[in-house]
Order: sequence, then C-alpha cells, then structure tokens
Amino acid sequence: MAVFEYKGRDNRGNAVAGQLEAGSAEAAAGTLAGRGITPTSIQAYQARAPMLGSLAALSREERVKPTDLIMFCRQMYTITKAGIPMIKGIRSLAASLKHYTLQQTLNDVAERLEAGQELSVAMCAHPKIFNHLFVSLVAVGENSGRLDLTFLQLADYLERDLETARSIRQALRYPTFVLIALALAMVVINLKVIPAFANMFRRFGAELPLPTRILIGVSDFFVNYWPYMLAALVLGGIALWRFLQTEKGALWWGRKKLRLPVLGDVIERASMARYARTFGLMLQAGMPLTTSLDLCARAIDNAYLAQKIRGIKAGVERGEGLYQTHLMSGMFTPLVLQMISVGEESGQVDTLLTEVAEFYEREVDYDVKKLSDKIEPILIVTMAGFVLVLALGIFLPMWEMYNIQK
Repeated sequence: MAVFEYKGRDNRGNAVAGQLEAGSAEAAAGTLAGRGITPTSIQAYQARAPMLGSLAALSREERVKPTDLIMFCRQMYTITKAGIPMIKGIRSLAASLKHYTLQQTLNDVAERLEAGQELSVAMCAHPKIFNHLFVSLVAVGENSGRLDLTFLQLADYLERDLETARSIRQALRYPTFVLIALALAMVVINLKVIPAFANMFRRFGAELPLPTRILIGVSDFFVNYWPYMLAALVLGGIALWRFLQTEKGALWWGRKKLRLPVLGDVIERASMARYARTFGLMLQAGMPLTTSLDLCARAIDNAYLAQKIRGIKAGVERGEGLYQTHLMSGMFTPLVLQMISVGEESGQVDTLLTEVAEFYEREVDYDVKKLSDKIEPILIVTMAGFVLVLALGIFLPMWEMYNIQK
C-alpha cells in the first residue's frame, strides 16, 4: 500500500485535501469517489525526493493532542445532532482535517462502520487516541440513543481537564525557569569563574577563609569530575524513569506526588476533581457503579489513588455504600463525604459528584493563583543564599589582600 496525497472537492463544492493509503492512483480515486469527493489531483507521496519526503514524514503529527480530541467531540456533537449519517459525517470530517494521524484514524473508523461494526467497537481499535473512558461513554451513548449529548459531555470534560492542567503548568513555568537558570549559573561559575579566582589567590600564598576554601573545593570537584557527574545524572535519570514504569515505582511516585511541599495539595485536589468529574459523568450516562469506578481508576493519572479507587470498587462489590467506602479510602474531606452521603440518600449521586468536582476545581483555581506567591519566597531565599556564599567566598580574600597591600 502506497501513500497518496489528493486535492479535490466534496459534494458541497468545498475544497478538500489530505492523504490516504491505496494500492494505486486509480484505487485512490475510487476510494475518494466512494467518500463523495471528486479528486482534481492525486500524487504518490513516495515519488518525492528523499530529503523532502523525510522532512515531510518528520513533520507529520503522530500524537493526537487533547485540543484535537475536544474539537473532534464538538464536531461529532454537531454531526449527530444535525442527523447526518454517521459514516458520511466522519468521512467529511476526516477529509477536512490536516492532522495526518487523526485523519487516518477516522478513515479507519468509517471503514469499520461500513463493515457493520458499532462506533464504540471501531474506536476500540485505536486505544492510543480513544481511551477506555472515551469508548465506554460512546458505547453508553449509542445504547441510550443520546450520542450527541455524550460527545458534548466528553468535550466539556476534556476541556475542563485540559484547563486545570494548563493552569498548573503556567503557575510552575516561572519557578522552573528560575531553577534552570540557577543551575546553569552554578555550573558556569564552578567551571569558569571560581578557577580563575583560585589561581589568583594561590599566587599570594595567604590562608584563605573557610567560605573560599569550600567554593574552591566544590569547583575543583566540578572541574575534575564533571564528565562522571554528567554520566551519573543521565544514568540515574534513566534508572529512575524505568523504576517509575514498574508497578511498585508508579505507586511510590503517586504517593510522593501528594506529599510534595507546596505542590502536593494542588495535585491532590486536581486529582480529586478529575475523579469526581469522571465518576459523575459516567453515572449520568447510566453506567453501573462498579464499571464506573473501574474506569475512574484507569482515567486518573496517579497509581496510588487508582489503587484506592479500586478499593472503593471492592467495597461496593461487597455491598457497602458509597459513603462508607469513600470514608475508608481516606481520600476526601468531611465536607465532600457529607455531600456524597446526601447524594446517596437522595438518589442524586451524579449531581452531587458534579458539585464535588466543581468544589475541588474552585479550590485548585484558587491554589494555582496563589502558587506563585508561595514559591517566590522560597526562590528568593535560595538565590539569596547562593549569592551570599558566592560573595563571601570571593570578596573576603580580596579584602584581606587589599588590607595586606595597604
């Protein structure tokens, strides 16, 4: 199968362009005609010059971003609500996309639909794009006849999730840049600046103060052993990454993330908001409790919390109530537990979980806005300590030499 690039017009006369796989140009033209596209040009992608072809291959977007999924869900909501046939709508949507991976995925989903598969089953073939939560909600939407509402709920859920993650990243951007700049400054000073002063001090032969001796010792260690330090840093990073990929390592890191100074509370509240939002969304869709909890454990990005959610699921399977199982997990505040209890008694758990999610999201927004205020004093003290040690180590012997000469 070769890759062909095409340009043409759809049934409405709109210009479309894209890529598809086919055995020949004629087969590609037949496939496009079946999609309702009249091709004006079809070119073999492999016929390009090697350099251009490799650059184009590198420029393809392999990863489908959350923003792409959000736009896809909103477009699918419009298609399903307007009553457009599913296969025709997905074909038209794929033809209008510039994202190569998502375009090929939607074309494959359309082909599976033509073969008689359901939409959720067709999406199961692409787990890297459509996760378990996404596919399960689509299946519920198909069975309930409210697929349009399901896609709208998915779009809102993904958008809130993305907005929370984006807010946390923005709050951490400034401290991260400061720490990186401080680390680079330490490397440059130890490798270039302090050795020059050390040579000058040695020519005088005077006894150096303690801060200066510490700085020179650290600098000599950097100069003599920096290749080994760099190798140890790289190997240590690789070993840590491999450890975190294991079940034991994921549990350890999941627990440690929640105990980080300043950031731990924000991460915990954001995770709880995601759990409550996901759980409430699935209950609104009509999923069983145990299935919803299992999908929540898969959706949350913390192995330690996922283990606790599976413990809640095990308690529900034993016949215990939601309030009791959530209380035993130790994950929630008394206020949230009370809201879950009221929801369980009134039969409105999904509505109360949505309120819980909004409660946590408001706390996360407030904490994120105050995050810089909490981190800035720590950074100021750290930089002040670094400058103080550097100043004492360099200027004390210079003052001594000045006094001796005077």
